Amino acid sequence: MVFVSSIAATLAAALSLTPVLVFGHPGEQYGKREALEEMGNAHVVSTMNARALEQCQNSDAVKARKERAMARRAETFAQLRKERGIRENAPWLHRRDADALQKWASQSHNKTGSHNFNKETPNSDIFGSNTSCVLTPDNANGPYFVYQEHIRSDIVEDTVGVPLHLEIQFVDVQTCEPAEGLLIDTWSCNATGAYSGVSARGEGGLGTTYLRGVQQTDADGVVSFDTIFPGHYGGRATHQHLIAHVGAEILDNGTYTGGRVAHLSQLFFDQTLRDTVEATAPYSTNTIPHTTNLKDWFTGYAATPDYDPFPNYIMLGGNLQDGLFVWAELGLNTSSNWDYYAPYASTWKEGGGYDNPDFDFMRVAFPPPTHG
Repeated sequence: MVFVSSIAATLAAALSLTPVLVFGHPGEQYGKREALEEMGNAHVVSTMNARALEQCQNSDAVKARKERAMARRAETFAQLRKERGIRENAPWLHRRDADALQKWASQSHNKTGSHNFNKETPNSDIFGSNTSCVLTPDNANGPYFVYQEHIRSDIVEDTVGVPLHLEIQFVDVQTCEPAEGLLIDTWSCNATGAYSGVSARGEGGLGTTYLRGVQQTDADGVVSFDTIFPGHYGGRATHQHLIAHVGAEILDNGTYTGGRVAHLSQLFFDQTLRDTVEATAPYSTNTIPHTTNLKDWFTGYAATPDYDPFPNYIMLGGNLQDGLFVWAELGLNTSSNWDYYAPYASTWKEGGGYDNPDFDFMRVAFPPPTHG
């Protein structure tokens, strides 16, 4: 599934009505001049990166990386089911069965998960990626980035929600080789729409760290996190934040410092999957109106004709509480420096979090010029 929003048309219509656009997070504003300027910049950056990508699409190294990725995902899928005590022949559901997902949700759990895939289905059919060496559009950072978060893969803590194992592979579009040694920051709100680590009203507070973590990419450019399916809040579709740091230093206290931001993005999720998850507790206790993918401004930033911002997923069993395995391949330019677009709201230090007194809310409202 590929969602391609007509950003230019939407922006032109919006600018004709008002000089300022206001976004989902309180205080986010986007001026007409800034909007037009960064649209022009985006075209230039996109053209430059497209030339770099043409060099490597069919190289032997890229083909080998794809094969390793599919084998790794198949092994991860099997291991996750084993850890959850799911019997080997138990049903499971692939993203491609989206049309059947609503039907599945209305049936009893012991009769669900019918599909065309089985143990004989080639890994390439099930665990292939939606992209390959395609530049992933950068997206707006949002106002709740916390600097120097913990290096850890399990970020659930005591939050409750649908378990989600997230695997992301990062590829340098300049070389089409795995981006090894990056530090990848990820965070999301909880099932009822609250972020940890920030002091903004209605959020979890500076002393909380749930659903936040950092991992270093391995030799294949891969990181994995155990989290929960994100909830939602006003004006935004369900999403997962990502930042890639180049040259950061891992500290003895299990955090990091320094480096530069080479990529910012947000992952989005199929509407049918979202609707199914949101119908379960504790998501269903969230009374904030839902925003669909099509009505979220930032999903358009996340998509291009070549890049699908919706990751692949498999339900590990016939019950949502068995969890989801979600994966994506993201292409980035490791020489980029988007620090300007990634101001942090707070910093995690020994003993707790601290507000950033120099936080610039305006800078988080729009993305670097590589967006869709």
